[in-house]
Amino acid sequence: MTITLLCDRIDSAIGQILTVMDQGRLCALDFVEHEDRMIRSLEKRYPLFQLTAAPIENSISDRIRNYFTGDLTSVEQIPVKTQGTEFQTLVWQTLRKIPVGQVWTYQKLAIAIGKPKAVRAVGMANRLNPVQIVIPCHRVIGANGNLVGYAGGIDRKQWLLHHEGVALSSLPPSLQL
Repeated sequence: MTITLLCDRIDSAIGQILTVMDQGRLCALDFVEHEDRMIRSLEKRYPLFQLTAAPIENSISDRIRNYFTGDLTSVEQIPVKTQGTEFQTLVWQTLRKIPVGQVWTYQKLAIAIGKPKAVRAVGMANRLNPVQIVIPCHRVIGANGNLVGYAGGIDRKQWLLHHEGVALSSLPPSLQL
């Protein structure tokens, strides 16, 4: 059975964003230049699907637009459908608990899920996050304070943290704009 997924394009300060919704839940969010990566991820989760343009106005896209215009908590209640492993789902759920304006290390995230030795696995789950920004993997940094591992690119990660009020000047020099 072919599943119809709704797709929308959102202009933002850091590039055009693609969103994909499955029955009112966000199942993919990526930047337009990474559309191929997003499609490959969707193919793993939906063996048969078709993308259909979403209505110009929809609540999920509106909340993402609001995030970029300064309503930083507007994405917190967006329902998601990530379809990862049990471990990935645990990591992604925990990422949503990192408050706006804060950063955690991969180690802190591993401890928060009760698996302090799983730092690399946490990093891999972060890398496979299908709904960037809404599941805020950009709020995770390396143990040495470096901005590492953002699929959208380090410049975007830096922009997102600055947008959320992270005092980059108070972080180590490697994090400063």
